[in-house]
Amino acid sequence: MIPFSVLDLAPVTQGSTPTQAFANSLDLARLAERLGYRRYWLAEHHNMPGIASAATAVLIGHVAGGTSTIRVGAGGIMLPNHAPLQVAEQFGTLASLYPGRIDLGLGRAPGTDQATARALRRYYDGAETFPDDVLELLAYFEPAAPGQPVRAVPGAGVDVPVWLLGSSLFSARLSAALGLPFAFASHFAPDAMDEALALYRRDFKPSARLDQPHAMLGVNVVAAESDGEARRLFTTQQQSFINLRRGQPGLIPPPIDDIETYWTPTEKFGVERALACAVVGDAGTVREGLAAFIERHRPDELMITANVFDHEARKRSFEIAARVREELISA
Repeated sequence: MIPFSVLDLAPVTQGSTPTQAFANSLDLARLAERLGYRRYWLAEHHNMPGIASAATAVLIGHVAGGTSTIRVGAGGIMLPNHAPLQVAEQFGTLASLYPGRIDLGLGRAPGTDQATARALRRYYDGAETFPDDVLELLAYFEPAAPGQPVRAVPGAGVDVPVWLLGSSLFSARLSAALGLPFAFASHFAPDAMDEALALYRRDFKPSARLDQPHAMLGVNVVAAESDGEARRLFTTQQQSFINLRRGQPGLIPPPIDDIETYWTPTEKFGVERALACAVVGDAGTVREGLAAFIERHRPDELMITANVFDHEARKRSFEIAARVREELISA
């Protein structure tokens, strides 16, 4: 059975604070470690009141320092917002503090709106600049050569696995060309998933970092004691997507009893399409859904995310998903 991992956005719920969100993230990471999840990734977003993981490297250090075995990383760092040297220094530092436990996933979108992108003091000229930034960043992790004018300290010669993230064919093609592991954002943009996976696996070129293709898929899993309760918990994620599309991102809302009263038919179509890779229900429903998803797409890993309002209910969802994995192993 393939490994399961956790994607966390450090959600700030209505009535809560970033301080509580960070405490919840560490609590969830410790649970994920006990349950046997392989990785705990945090994602960079900016100017979104309901997401507290903007300073992603700082939060990775917080989580890695409070755990002992689980891999902790970025899913991902939005490279257009940063100088490659700074990213190499940050993750070289993290990997020096927590050897063998740090992952670096890279995305090519700014992860925010245009006004905020300008405020970040980086200017994204287009997708064609991303490959050069990736190559520059990878070079900083190589052992420093004699006389090298610029080096990452720490970073040079430090083992930091680098992933490329994406929701289109662009990063799939680049991951294959560079021989890097690839994570597809099917948990919120699944349209190109099958084509991207096929392209990545077909065109993969072995590298010093990876000898064969390794693909991870994102999937929303909201599990509870009953299908009805899980569907109710999932309305938090559905509302968040609607609010974002309405241009009204805010704190993470509590679940509601009837989502049909919240969205328009057009909004419903868009959200259901975006969240098509979602398994929502009790343990039996989740087991059937994940088994079917894995059988169809054959990922090398699953990255599970659950935007659940109540922290204890969120932990319970990941507990059920971990139990389902064990059942699938023994089936």
